Amino acid sequence: MPTETMTSRERVIRTLRRQKVDRMPIDLGMHYSTGISAFAYWNLREHLGLSTDNIVIPDMIQFLARVDEDVMQRFHVDCILLHPGWQQTHRWRPRGAAGRYDFVIPKTAQPQLQPDGSWLLQRNGASLCMPAGGFFFDGGWPGFSDDTTLDRTAREAERIYKETPYATFWMGFGAYFSQDPDWLCRMIEEPEKILEENEAQCQRDIEYAGLAIETMGKYVQGFCLNSDLGAQNGPICSLAHYQQFSAPFVKRLCDFIHRNSDCKTFLHCCGSIKPLIPTLIDSGIDALNPVQISASNMDPRQLKSELGNKIVFWGGGCNTQAVLGRKTPQEVAQHVRELVSIFKPGGGFVFNQVHNIMGDVPPENIVAMLDTAYAESFYSAE
Repeated sequence: MPTETMTSRERVIRTLRRQKVDRMPIDLGMHYSTGISAFAYWNLREHLGLSTDNIVIPDMIQFLARVDEDVMQRFHVDCILLHPGWQQTHRWRPRGAAGRYDFVIPKTAQPQLQPDGSWLLQRNGASLCMPAGGFFFDGGWPGFSDDTTLDRTAREAERIYKETPYATFWMGFGAYFSQDPDWLCRMIEEPEKILEENEAQCQRDIEYAGLAIETMGKYVQGFCLNSDLGAQNGPICSLAHYQQFSAPFVKRLCDFIHRNSDCKTFLHCCGSIKPLIPTLIDSGIDALNPVQISASNMDPRQLKSELGNKIVFWGGGCNTQAVLGRKTPQEVAQHVRELVSIFKPGGGFVFNQVHNIMGDVPPENIVAMLDTAYAESFYSAE
């Protein structure tokens, strides 16, 4: 195996700048859409012979685990989640008192067992449900934070920067678009109102971005925007509507971040969105995630050849819908080799599976994916 010559942070920064690196970076859990279900994570740790005594859940809705440094080191992961941790926690067994799974969750989350074996979780006016034997909650996205200030997050960003080699990004911005059907209809029925709302939100975001840059801009490598623009078969709205109602505000926020920091911008956007990507690039997006290669018109070779020199693909390394949880470890490994051979050449690629690893994915498949990614990650010394 070739020798690494860079720290994880250097590797990610240089990839985002489209500079030469020793190997492609690998991500597992930097973002709430690049991570792993707590159930799959428990099984993975058990499979690796690691302790399962302290698995922390930073995302209660998708029920994701914080990826610990022992796992990061085992799989050569370069990016880490920026989450300061819950101030108050308790333990929860989602399969009941006799179940094997035992997780650390925020005190603000109090799931209640229902007669049918499901779990009801009520928070901030939302009622969420995890079915019996389920892997995540559904029904809304209430916050579970017990601290709404930036201070603790900024201190955690500083700790990561000074005490670890990892790259990290700050999350929190939307991207001036909603897949809610009522909002989409309002683009047609109330266009001026939508523009007014996005203008007000953009002003708030720029003000908040300024505060985030001031408190942690020198410690993080990027800022994340989040907005799903695609369905499985195509964009949710027309290119013209996106360019009218959303793109100008994305550009203003990205321009502000670029002018006032060395940070890059990362957009999480699911679905079939190829027609929109050039506009995202023009709007200042530096990296795109999750690169949903399983969606229509998202062929990896076409994406790389047509757009790979203009935007960093952060994802697309393994098809989670049809391969990761459904094929053999050997088939997963071959699938990853093929995708890395497409996305890696010329740089501009951070390996990550397409969205989060689901709760029922066998640990052997996860190991095959990540070990293969590392084995295929090195660039030649030339």
